[in-house]
Amino acid sequence: MEAIETAAQSQRSLWSSLVEAVRGSHQDYTRVNLNRAIFLLAVPMVLEMVLESLFAVVDVAWVGRLGANAVATVGLTESMLSLVFAVGMGLSLSTTAMVARRIGEKDPEGAAVAAVQSIALGLIVSVAIGVPCALFAPNLLRLMGATPEIVSVGSGYTRICLGGSCAVLLLFLNNAIFRGAGDAAIAMRLLWVSNIINFILDPCLIFGLGPFPKLGVTGAALATFSGRSIGVLYQFYRLLKGTERIRVLVSQIRIKLDVLWKLVRVSLTGILQFAIAHTSWIGLVRIVSTFGAAALAGYTIAIRIVIFVILPSWGLSNAAATLVGQNLGANEPDRAEKAVWRTGFYNMIFLGAVGVLFVLFAQPIVRFFISDESVVPLGVACLRIISCGNIGYAYGMVMLQAFNGAGDTITPTIVNFFGFWILEIPLAYGLAVPLHMQSNGAYWAIVVAEGAIAGASALLFKRGKWKVQKI
Repeated sequence: MEAIETAAQSQRSLWSSLVEAVRGSHQDYTRVNLNRAIFLLAVPMVLEMVLESLFAVVDVAWVGRLGANAVATVGLTESMLSLVFAVGMGLSLSTTAMVARRIGEKDPEGAAVAAVQSIALGLIVSVAIGVPCALFAPNLLRLMGATPEIVSVGSGYTRICLGGSCAVLLLFLNNAIFRGAGDAAIAMRLLWVSNIINFILDPCLIFGLGPFPKLGVTGAALATFSGRSIGVLYQFYRLLKGTERIRVLVSQIRIKLDVLWKLVRVSLTGILQFAIAHTSWIGLVRIVSTFGAAALAGYTIAIRIVIFVILPSWGLSNAAATLVGQNLGANEPDRAEKAVWRTGFYNMIFLGAVGVLFVLFAQPIVRFFISDESVVPLGVACLRIISCGNIGYAYGMVMLQAFNGAGDTITPTIVNFFGFWILEIPLAYGLAVPLHMQSNGAYWAIVVAEGAIAGASALLFKRGKWKVQKI
Protein backbone atom coordinates (compact mmCIF):
# COMPACT_ATOMS: atom_id res chain seq x y z
CA MET A 1 0.00 0.00 0.00
CA GLU A 2 2.82 2.38 0.87
CA ALA A 3 4.40 1.86 -2.53
CA ILE A 4 1.07 2.54 -4.27
CA GLU A 5 0.54 5.74 -2.26
CA THR A 6 4.09 6.90 -3.05
CA ALA A 7 3.56 6.27 -6.75
CA ALA A 8 0.24 8.14 -6.66
CA GLN A 9 1.89 11.09 -4.91
CA SER A 10 4.67 11.15 -7.49
CA GLN A 11 2.09 11.16 -10.29
CA ARG A 12 0.20 14.04 -8.66
CA SER A 13 3.46 15.94 -8.15
CA LEU A 14 4.48 15.42 -11.79
CA TRP A 15 1.05 16.50 -13.01
CA SER A 16 1.02 19.64 -10.83
CA SER A 17 4.52 20.53 -12.05
CA LEU A 18 3.44 20.03 -15.66
CA VAL A 19 0.42 22.28 -15.16
CA GLU A 20 2.62 24.89 -13.46
CA ALA A 21 5.11 24.78 -16.34
CA VAL A 22 2.40 25.28 -18.97
CA ARG A 23 0.66 28.05 -17.05
CA GLY A 24 3.96 29.78 -16.27
CA SER A 25 6.04 29.35 -13.14
CA HIS A 26 7.14 32.18 -10.88
CA GLN A 27 10.21 30.42 -9.50
CA ASP A 28 13.64 31.94 -9.02
CA TYR A 29 15.62 29.67 -11.36
CA THR A 30 18.89 30.55 -9.63
CA ARG A 31 17.64 29.04 -6.36
CA VAL A 32 14.99 26.37 -7.02
CA ASN A 33 15.96 22.66 -7.22
CA LEU A 34 17.92 22.19 -10.45
CA ASN A 35 15.87 19.30 -11.86
CA ARG A 36 12.71 21.27 -11.14
CA ALA A 37 14.18 24.39 -12.79
CA ILE A 38 15.08 22.39 -15.92
CA PHE A 39 11.59 20.86 -16.02
CA LEU A 40 9.69 24.13 -15.51
CA LEU A 41 11.71 25.91 -18.20
CA ALA A 42 12.04 23.02 -20.64
CA VAL A 43 8.36 22.00 -20.85
CA PRO A 44 7.09 25.31 -22.30
CA MET A 45 10.24 25.73 -24.40
CA VAL A 46 9.85 22.24 -25.87
CA LEU A 47 6.19 22.92 -26.59
CA GLU A 48 7.16 26.27 -28.10
CA MET A 49 9.58 24.56 -30.49
CA VAL A 50 6.99 21.89 -31.36
CA LEU A 51 4.57 24.65 -32.24
CA GLU A 52 7.20 26.50 -34.27
CA SER A 53 7.95 23.33 -36.22
CA LEU A 54 4.24 22.80 -36.87
CA PHE A 55 4.33 25.72 -39.32
CA ALA A 56 6.60 23.67 -41.56
CA VAL A 57 4.92 20.32 -41.00
CA VAL A 58 1.39 21.62 -41.64
CA ASP A 59 2.55 23.42 -44.80
CA VAL A 60 4.26 20.39 -46.28
CA ALA A 61 1.37 18.08 -45.35
CA TRP A 62 -1.00 20.17 -47.50
CA VAL A 63 1.51 21.10 -50.20
CA GLY A 64 2.42 17.42 -50.63
CA ARG A 65 -0.99 17.00 -52.31
CA LEU A 66 0.07 19.41 -55.08
CA GLY A 67 2.94 17.26 -56.41
CA ALA A 68 6.74 17.06 -56.42
CA ASN A 69 7.31 20.53 -57.92
CA ALA A 70 5.33 22.20 -55.16
CA VAL A 71 7.18 20.22 -52.47
CA ALA A 72 10.52 21.03 -54.15
CA THR A 73 9.55 24.72 -54.06
CA VAL A 74 9.05 24.50 -50.31
CA GLY A 75 12.39 22.70 -49.92
CA LEU A 76 14.37 25.24 -51.93
CA THR A 77 12.67 28.21 -50.25
CA GLU A 78 13.14 26.76 -46.78
CA SER A 79 16.83 26.27 -47.47
CA MET A 80 17.10 29.99 -48.28
CA LEU A 81 14.80 30.94 -45.40
CA SER A 82 17.22 29.10 -43.17
CA LEU A 83 19.54 32.11 -43.61
CA VAL A 84 16.79 34.30 -42.18
CA PHE A 85 16.47 31.81 -39.32
CA ALA A 86 20.24 32.06 -38.87
CA VAL A 87 19.98 35.83 -38.48
CA GLY A 88 16.99 35.45 -36.15
CA MET A 89 18.76 32.88 -34.01
CA GLY A 90 21.94 34.94 -33.90
CA LEU A 91 20.05 38.00 -32.72
CA SER A 92 17.96 35.86 -30.37
CA LEU A 93 20.87 34.23 -28.58
CA SER A 94 22.43 37.59 -27.72
CA THR A 95 19.01 38.80 -26.57
CA THR A 96 18.43 35.75 -24.38
CA ALA A 97 21.93 35.98 -22.91
CA MET A 98 21.63 39.68 -22.05
CA VAL A 99 18.06 39.52 -20.70
CA ALA A 100 18.84 36.38 -18.66
CA ARG A 101 22.01 37.97 -17.22
CA ARG A 102 20.08 41.11 -16.16
CA ILE A 103 17.30 39.00 -14.61
CA GLY A 104 19.90 36.94 -12.72
CA GLU A 105 21.36 40.22 -11.44
CA LYS A 106 17.84 41.23 -10.29
CA ASP A 107 17.75 44.13 -12.79
CA PRO A 108 14.39 43.92 -14.62
CA GLU A 109 14.72 47.50 -15.92
CA GLY A 110 18.00 46.59 -17.60
CA ALA A 111 16.33 43.53 -19.10
CA ALA A 112 13.54 45.71 -20.55
CA VAL A 113 16.05 48.12 -22.07
CA ALA A 114 17.88 45.21 -23.70
CA ALA A 115 14.55 43.94 -25.06
CA VAL A 116 13.77 47.27 -26.74
CA GLN A 117 17.20 47.48 -28.38
CA SER A 118 16.83 43.92 -29.64
CA ILE A 119 13.49 44.70 -31.29
CA ALA A 120 14.92 47.85 -32.90
CA LEU A 121 17.82 45.83 -34.28
CA GLY A 122 15.40 43.20 -35.58
CA LEU A 123 13.32 45.79 -37.46
CA ILE A 124 16.39 47.24 -39.16
CA VAL A 125 17.64 43.81 -40.24
CA SER A 126 14.15 42.78 -41.42
CA VAL A 127 13.96 45.61 -43.94
CA ALA A 128 17.48 44.93 -45.18
CA ILE A 129 16.65 41.27 -45.85
CA GLY A 130 12.99 41.36 -46.84
CA VAL A 131 12.92 44.01 -49.57
CA PRO A 132 15.61 42.59 -51.91
CA CYS A 133 14.38 39.01 -51.37
CA ALA A 134 10.82 39.98 -52.34
CA LEU A 135 12.06 41.71 -55.49
CA PHE A 136 14.37 38.94 -56.69
CA ALA A 137 12.51 35.79 -55.56
CA PRO A 138 12.46 34.04 -59.02
CA ASN A 139 16.17 34.72 -59.50
CA LEU A 140 16.93 33.21 -56.10
CA LEU A 141 15.05 30.05 -57.03
CA ARG A 142 17.01 29.74 -60.28
CA LEU A 143 20.23 30.28 -58.36
CA MET A 144 19.29 27.30 -56.18
CA GLY A 145 18.96 25.08 -59.25
CA ALA A 146 15.17 25.19 -59.65
CA THR A 147 13.73 24.05 -62.96
CA PRO A 148 11.56 26.48 -64.99
CA GLU A 149 8.48 24.55 -63.79
CA ILE A 150 9.44 25.04 -60.14
CA VAL A 151 10.13 28.76 -60.71
CA SER A 152 6.73 29.15 -62.35
CA VAL A 153 4.90 27.35 -59.55
CA GLY A 154 6.89 28.67 -56.61
CA SER A 155 7.89 32.31 -57.15
CA GLY A 156 4.91 33.62 -55.19
CA TYR A 157 5.63 31.26 -52.31
CA THR A 158 9.28 32.32 -52.17
CA ARG A 159 8.42 36.02 -52.47
CA ILE A 160 6.05 35.93 -49.48
CA CYS A 161 8.24 33.69 -47.30
CA LEU A 162 11.45 35.67 -47.80
CA GLY A 163 9.88 39.11 -48.23
CA GLY A 164 7.87 38.59 -45.02
CA SER A 165 10.96 37.75 -43.00
CA CYS A 166 10.10 40.57 -40.57
CA ALA A 167 7.46 38.32 -38.99
CA VAL A 168 9.98 35.47 -38.62
CA LEU A 169 12.69 37.65 -37.07
CA LEU A 170 10.42 39.44 -34.62
CA LEU A 171 8.78 36.18 -33.57
CA PHE A 172 12.24 34.80 -32.76
CA LEU A 173 13.40 37.94 -30.97
CA ASN A 174 10.34 38.51 -28.82
CA ASN A 175 10.29 34.89 -27.75
CA ALA A 176 13.99 35.17 -26.91
CA ILE A 177 13.11 38.05 -24.57
CA PHE A 178 10.47 35.98 -22.78
CA ARG A 179 12.80 32.95 -22.57
CA GLY A 180 15.66 35.00 -21.16
CA ALA A 181 13.34 36.44 -18.54
CA GLY A 182 12.13 32.94 -17.62
CA ASP A 183 8.64 33.54 -19.04
CA ALA A 184 8.82 30.59 -21.43
CA ALA A 185 5.10 29.79 -21.07
CA ILE A 186 4.16 33.09 -22.72
CA ALA A 187 6.35 32.33 -25.72
CA MET A 188 4.62 28.96 -25.99
CA ARG A 189 1.07 30.29 -25.73
CA LEU A 190 1.43 32.92 -28.43
CA LEU A 191 2.50 30.20 -30.86
CA TRP A 192 -0.77 28.41 -30.15
CA VAL A 193 -2.54 31.43 -31.64
CA SER A 194 -0.23 31.58 -34.66
CA ASN A 195 -0.51 27.89 -35.42
CA ILE A 196 -4.29 27.77 -35.13
CA ILE A 197 -4.51 30.59 -37.68
CA ASN A 198 -2.02 28.84 -39.97
CA PHE A 199 -3.82 25.49 -39.62
CA ILE A 200 -7.15 27.05 -40.60
CA LEU A 201 -5.88 29.24 -43.43
CA ASP A 202 -3.56 26.67 -45.07
CA PRO A 203 -6.19 24.45 -46.78
CA CYS A 204 -8.46 27.44 -47.40
CA LEU A 205 -5.84 29.43 -49.32
CA ILE A 206 -4.14 26.46 -51.00
CA PHE A 207 -7.31 24.81 -52.36
CA GLY A 208 -9.70 27.80 -52.44
CA LEU A 209 -12.20 26.57 -49.85
CA GLY A 210 -15.30 28.71 -49.31
CA PRO A 211 -14.78 32.40 -50.09
CA PHE A 212 -10.98 32.08 -50.24
CA PRO A 213 -9.06 32.24 -53.55
CA LYS A 214 -7.27 29.11 -54.78
CA LEU A 215 -3.60 30.11 -54.55
CA GLY A 216 -1.86 26.73 -54.58
CA VAL A 217 1.54 26.65 -52.92
CA THR A 218 1.49 30.47 -52.61
CA GLY A 219 -1.48 30.11 -50.26
CA ALA A 220 0.67 28.12 -47.83
CA ALA A 221 3.13 31.01 -47.58
CA LEU A 222 0.36 33.56 -47.07
CA ALA A 223 -1.25 31.46 -44.33
CA THR A 224 2.03 31.08 -42.44
CA PHE A 225 2.87 34.78 -42.78
CA SER A 226 -0.57 35.74 -41.43
CA GLY A 227 -0.27 33.40 -38.45
CA ARG A 228 3.20 34.62 -37.56
CA SER A 229 2.30 38.31 -37.94
CA ILE A 230 -0.66 38.03 -35.59
CA GLY A 231 1.61 36.22 -33.13
CA VAL A 232 4.08 39.14 -33.24
CA LEU A 233 1.30 41.63 -32.44
CA TYR A 234 0.33 39.52 -29.44
CA GLN A 235 3.98 39.48 -28.30
CA PHE A 236 4.12 43.28 -28.35
CA TYR A 237 0.90 43.42 -26.33
CA ARG A 238 2.34 41.12 -23.65
CA LEU A 239 5.62 43.03 -23.44
CA LEU A 240 3.81 46.33 -22.92
CA LYS A 241 1.30 44.83 -20.50
CA GLY A 242 4.14 43.24 -18.57
CA THR A 243 4.76 39.97 -16.76
CA GLU A 244 6.07 39.23 -13.29
CA ARG A 245 9.65 39.31 -14.61
CA ILE A 246 9.75 41.84 -17.44
CA ARG A 247 7.75 44.81 -18.67
CA VAL A 248 8.60 47.36 -21.33
CA LEU A 249 7.48 50.86 -20.41
CA VAL A 250 6.66 53.45 -23.06
CA SER A 251 9.41 55.66 -21.61
CA GLN A 252 11.94 52.88 -22.34
CA ILE A 253 11.12 52.74 -26.06
CA ARG A 254 14.14 54.62 -27.33
CA ILE A 255 17.56 53.78 -28.74
CA LYS A 256 20.39 53.33 -26.23
CA LEU A 257 23.53 53.05 -28.30
CA ASP A 258 25.72 51.42 -25.64
CA VAL A 259 23.28 48.54 -25.10
CA LEU A 260 22.54 48.31 -28.82
CA TRP A 261 26.26 48.02 -29.58
CA LYS A 262 26.68 45.21 -27.02
CA LEU A 263 23.85 43.31 -28.72
CA VAL A 264 25.34 43.92 -32.16
CA ARG A 265 28.78 42.76 -31.03
CA VAL A 266 27.50 39.48 -29.59
CA SER A 267 24.96 39.04 -32.40
CA LEU A 268 27.50 39.32 -35.22
CA THR A 269 29.35 36.18 -34.22
CA GLY A 270 26.01 34.61 -33.29
CA ILE A 271 24.63 35.29 -36.76
CA LEU A 272 27.83 34.01 -38.31
CA GLN A 273 27.56 30.91 -36.13
CA PHE A 274 24.09 30.02 -37.39
CA ALA A 275 24.83 31.25 -40.92
CA ILE A 276 27.67 28.75 -41.13
CA ALA A 277 25.32 25.98 -40.03
CA HIS A 278 22.45 27.01 -42.28
CA THR A 279 24.54 27.70 -45.38
CA SER A 280 25.82 24.17 -45.03
CA TRP A 281 22.20 23.04 -45.42
CA ILE A 282 21.97 25.14 -48.58
CA GLY A 283 25.11 23.40 -49.82
CA LEU A 284 23.55 20.04 -49.07
CA VAL A 285 20.34 21.00 -50.91
CA ARG A 286 22.44 22.03 -53.89
CA ILE A 287 24.22 18.67 -53.90
CA VAL A 288 20.96 16.71 -53.51
CA SER A 289 19.22 18.75 -56.25
CA THR A 290 21.69 17.39 -58.82
CA PHE A 291 20.01 14.00 -58.43
CA GLY A 292 16.57 15.24 -59.56
CA ALA A 293 13.26 16.56 -58.24
CA ALA A 294 12.34 13.22 -56.60
CA ALA A 295 15.54 13.19 -54.52
CA LEU A 296 14.99 16.83 -53.55
CA ALA A 297 11.36 16.17 -52.59
CA GLY A 298 12.39 13.11 -50.52
CA TYR A 299 15.02 15.18 -48.75
CA THR A 300 12.52 17.97 -48.08
CA ILE A 301 9.96 15.60 -46.55
CA ALA A 302 12.54 13.84 -44.37
CA ILE A 303 14.15 17.07 -43.19
CA ARG A 304 10.76 18.52 -42.24
CA ILE A 305 10.11 15.43 -40.11
CA VAL A 306 13.57 15.66 -38.52
CA ILE A 307 13.08 19.38 -37.81
CA PHE A 308 9.81 18.53 -36.07
CA VAL A 309 11.88 16.49 -33.60
CA ILE A 310 15.02 18.63 -33.48
CA LEU A 311 13.14 21.82 -32.62
CA PRO A 312 11.70 20.40 -29.38
CA SER A 313 15.28 19.42 -28.50
CA TRP A 314 16.21 23.04 -29.14
CA GLY A 315 13.63 23.79 -26.47
CA LEU A 316 15.69 21.79 -23.98
CA SER A 317 18.82 23.54 -25.23
CA ASN A 318 17.19 26.94 -24.77
CA ALA A 319 16.34 25.98 -21.20
CA ALA A 320 20.03 25.27 -20.61
CA ALA A 321 20.96 28.66 -22.13
CA THR A 322 18.52 30.50 -19.84
CA LEU A 323 19.80 28.66 -16.77
CA VAL A 324 23.41 29.43 -17.71
CA GLY A 325 22.66 33.13 -18.22
CA GLN A 326 20.63 33.58 -15.04
CA ASN A 327 23.00 31.56 -12.84
CA LEU A 328 26.08 33.39 -14.12
CA GLY A 329 24.24 36.63 -13.36
CA ALA A 330 23.62 35.33 -9.83
CA ASN A 331 27.33 34.33 -9.54
CA GLU A 332 26.57 30.59 -9.54
CA PRO A 333 28.82 29.18 -12.33
CA ASP A 334 29.02 25.63 -10.92
CA ARG A 335 25.23 25.38 -10.82
CA ALA A 336 25.15 26.61 -14.43
CA GLU A 337 27.59 23.85 -15.50
CA LYS A 338 25.62 21.16 -13.71
CA ALA A 339 22.42 22.31 -15.44
CA VAL A 340 24.03 21.91 -18.87
CA TRP A 341 25.28 18.35 -18.30
CA ARG A 342 21.91 17.26 -16.96
CA THR A 343 20.01 18.86 -19.81
CA GLY A 344 22.32 17.21 -22.36
CA PHE A 345 21.66 13.81 -20.79
CA TYR A 346 17.87 14.30 -20.89
CA ASN A 347 18.11 15.46 -24.50
CA MET A 348 20.16 12.37 -25.41
CA ILE A 349 17.49 10.05 -23.98
CA PHE A 350 14.74 11.87 -25.88
CA LEU A 351 16.42 12.10 -29.27
CA GLY A 352 17.90 8.61 -29.02
CA ALA A 353 14.43 7.11 -28.49
CA VAL A 354 12.99 9.12 -31.38
CA GLY A 355 15.85 8.02 -33.63
CA VAL A 356 15.03 4.37 -33.00
CA LEU A 357 11.38 4.99 -33.89
CA PHE A 358 12.33 6.78 -37.10
CA VAL A 359 14.62 3.96 -38.20
CA LEU A 360 11.91 1.36 -37.56
CA PHE A 361 8.92 3.24 -38.95
CA ALA A 362 10.43 5.54 -41.58
CA GLN A 363 8.28 4.31 -44.44
CA PRO A 364 4.79 4.86 -42.92
CA ILE A 365 5.94 8.22 -41.55
CA VAL A 366 7.12 9.43 -44.98
CA ARG A 367 4.01 8.03 -46.70
CA PHE A 368 1.86 10.15 -44.41
CA PHE A 369 3.25 13.22 -46.18
CA ILE A 370 3.55 12.02 -49.77
CA SER A 371 2.45 8.97 -51.78
CA ASP A 372 4.59 9.48 -54.90
CA GLU A 373 6.40 6.14 -55.38
CA SER A 374 9.45 7.84 -56.88
CA VAL A 375 9.85 10.01 -53.76
CA VAL A 376 8.96 7.66 -50.88
CA PRO A 377 12.06 5.37 -50.92
CA LEU A 378 14.38 8.38 -51.16
CA GLY A 379 12.67 10.08 -48.24
CA VAL A 380 12.79 6.87 -46.19
CA ALA A 381 16.54 6.48 -46.79
CA CYS A 382 17.17 10.09 -45.78
CA LEU A 383 15.12 9.80 -42.58
CA ARG A 384 16.80 6.56 -41.50
CA ILE A 385 20.35 7.73 -42.14
CA ILE A 386 19.99 11.11 -40.44
CA SER A 387 18.33 9.49 -37.40
CA CYS A 388 21.52 7.50 -36.80
CA GLY A 389 23.15 10.71 -35.57
CA ASN A 390 20.49 11.71 -33.03
CA ILE A 391 22.61 11.15 -29.91
CA GLY A 392 25.35 13.36 -31.32
CA TYR A 393 22.84 16.08 -32.21
CA ALA A 394 21.42 15.90 -28.68
CA TYR A 395 24.64 16.72 -26.83
CA GLY A 396 26.02 19.08 -29.46
CA MET A 397 23.07 21.45 -29.49
CA VAL A 398 22.92 21.70 -25.68
CA MET A 399 26.65 22.40 -25.35
CA LEU A 400 26.63 25.08 -28.06
CA GLN A 401 23.57 26.78 -26.58
CA ALA A 402 25.25 26.78 -23.18
CA PHE A 403 28.14 28.82 -24.64
CA ASN A 404 25.60 31.17 -26.20
CA GLY A 405 23.69 31.53 -22.93
CA ALA A 406 26.94 32.66 -21.31
CA GLY A 407 27.43 35.26 -24.05
CA ASP A 408 30.33 33.34 -25.64
CA THR A 409 29.25 33.20 -29.28
CA ILE A 410 32.79 32.87 -30.64
CA THR A 411 33.44 29.28 -29.53
CA PRO A 412 30.31 27.84 -31.19
CA THR A 413 31.11 29.82 -34.35
CA ILE A 414 34.55 28.25 -34.61
CA VAL A 415 33.15 24.77 -33.91
CA ASN A 416 30.48 25.22 -36.59
CA PHE A 417 32.99 26.50 -39.13
CA PHE A 418 35.19 23.42 -38.88
CA GLY A 419 32.30 21.01 -38.44
CA PHE A 420 30.12 22.18 -41.32
CA TRP A 421 32.31 23.95 -43.87
CA ILE A 422 35.60 22.11 -43.46
CA LEU A 423 34.14 18.64 -42.77
CA GLU A 424 30.49 18.26 -43.79
CA ILE A 425 30.23 19.89 -47.23
CA PRO A 426 33.44 18.43 -48.73
CA LEU A 427 32.56 15.02 -47.28
CA ALA A 428 28.98 15.23 -48.63
CA TYR A 429 30.22 16.01 -52.13
CA GLY A 430 32.91 13.36 -51.96
CA LEU A 431 30.53 10.62 -50.86
CA ALA A 432 27.69 11.67 -53.18
CA VAL A 433 29.55 12.26 -56.44
CA PRO A 434 33.04 10.69 -56.69
CA LEU A 435 32.07 7.68 -54.52
CA HIS A 436 28.66 7.38 -56.27
CA MET A 437 26.58 7.16 -53.07
CA GLN A 438 24.34 9.88 -54.55
CA SER A 439 22.02 11.63 -52.08
CA ASN A 440 22.69 9.03 -49.36
CA GLY A 441 26.30 10.17 -49.27
CA ALA A 442 25.19 13.69 -48.31
CA TYR A 443 23.07 12.28 -45.48
CA TRP A 444 25.94 10.22 -44.03
CA ALA A 445 28.10 13.34 -44.09
CA ILE A 446 25.53 15.04 -41.83
CA VAL A 447 25.81 12.22 -39.28
CA VAL A 448 29.63 12.33 -39.26
CA ALA A 449 29.80 16.13 -38.97
CA GLU A 450 27.25 16.38 -36.15
CA GLY A 451 29.07 13.69 -34.16
CA ALA A 452 32.36 15.56 -34.53
CA ILE A 453 30.71 18.83 -33.46
CA ALA A 454 29.24 17.19 -30.35
CA GLY A 455 32.62 15.79 -29.29
CA ALA A 456 34.48 19.06 -29.82
CA SER A 457 31.79 21.06 -27.99
CA ALA A 458 31.89 18.79 -24.93
CA LEU A 459 35.69 19.02 -24.69
CA LEU A 460 35.67 22.83 -24.96
CA PHE A 461 32.82 23.13 -22.47
CA LYS A 462 34.76 21.17 -19.86
CA ARG A 463 37.59 23.72 -20.05
CA GLY A 464 35.24 26.24 -18.41
CA LYS A 465 36.36 29.51 -20.00
CA TRP A 466 32.69 30.40 -20.62
CA LYS A 467 32.22 30.87 -16.85
CA VAL A 468 34.08 34.21 -16.89
CA GLN A 469 32.38 35.63 -20.02
CA LYS A 470 31.15 39.23 -19.56
CA ILE A 471 28.07 40.66 -21.27
